[in-house]
Amino acid sequence: MADLLKFVQDEFVAKKDFPDFGAGDTITVFYEIKEGEKTRTQFFKGVVIQRRGSGVTETFTIRKMSGSVGVERIFPVNLPALQKIEVNKKGAVRRARIFYFRELTGKKAKIKDKRR
Repeated sequence: MADLLKFVQDEFVAKKDFPDFGAGDTITVFYEIKEGEKTRTQFFKGVVIQRRGSGVTETFTIRKMSGSVGVERIFPVNLPALQKIEVNKKGAVRRARIFYFRELTGKKAKIKDKRR
């Protein structure tokens, strides 16, 4: 049964080609919003807190500060409304899920850049 499910996912779900990114990276996600009959593109720029799941069910969480309020949004990787993802900065973090980032404010909330 699991093989059949994997086969259907591989065949019928279109894979989008997004750049590699992980926790600690600052990315911009461009996605389509429908308002009535009109569609427009909106972007969400923030730090990746986590990536979870695999294959079709993979999701990633982005956190940004809007004024003094933290806003998090979860995006499925295979969301049809996703248009593109841009990696703005690669962050150097030691964990796959940086939930400690939620409590940090000011200069402590700055993530160092990964050396190339």
